[in-house]
Amino acid sequence: MPTDTNLKQLRVAITGGTSGLGLALVQRLTARGARVAFIARTARAVELIAKETGAYGIVGDVGRKDDIYPIALQVTGNLGGLDALVNNASSLGPTPLAPLADTECEELEQALTVNLLGPFRLTKALFGALAASARDRRGAVVINISSDAAVNAYSGWGAYSASKAALRSLTAIWAEEARAEGVAFLSLDPGDMDTPLHALAIPDADPATLKRPEDVAVEIVDALIAALPNWDARPIAARA
Repeated sequence: MPTDTNLKQLRVAITGGTSGLGLALVQRLTARGARVAFIARTARAVELIAKETGAYGIVGDVGRKDDIYPIALQVTGNLGGLDALVNNASSLGPTPLAPLADTECEELEQALTVNLLGPFRLTKALFGALAASARDRRGAVVINISSDAAVNAYSGWGAYSASKAALRSLTAIWAEEARAEGVAFLSLDPGDMDTPLHALAIPDADPATLKRPEDVAVEIVDALIAALPNWDARPIAARA
């Protein structure tokens, strides 16, 4: 189904929703009529993006265990359920990037906490809502934003790469285990984008050589909708 069609009543949660790809997804989905809840750490940025897009903003840190259930409760409470979760928030680990021998244990732990444990905990907390959506024939999907660093060995990217490789594996396993529940899991690599995270990693990169988050958001939304096979099959009244 083309993403230019109206996505009214589609309920989506997005982490890291105030910059880069996360922000582009919030803007793309709300423009198509979807009901969106997004999560980010900075209250002022959350407030501004919520006002700009009409999405529901949640101040929280997916890297903090104690934030997960309050986030999940706000997502389901304000959206009335959940059809799609996009785990987009990421941490590089050490900045500037460093070889593993120069990476502090705490820096590796930070990357794993945000890029692996955060998506795991939030998905687990929201899985019941996603499974309920699948049972209602709305469909359900979890998209974990990955990276080519998850499959390629890049010097200096050890903490980030290890966390994304683990997330990629976690996604594949969860896809097998959740198939019976009707919940799809996708690991998507958006490529190198002109985002604050990329600028932090490679400050001298030429933005002209990088993808625009807005263009990548179109691709991600296409993949999201394609993973909801029953969405277009629902009664017209339910989609109106």
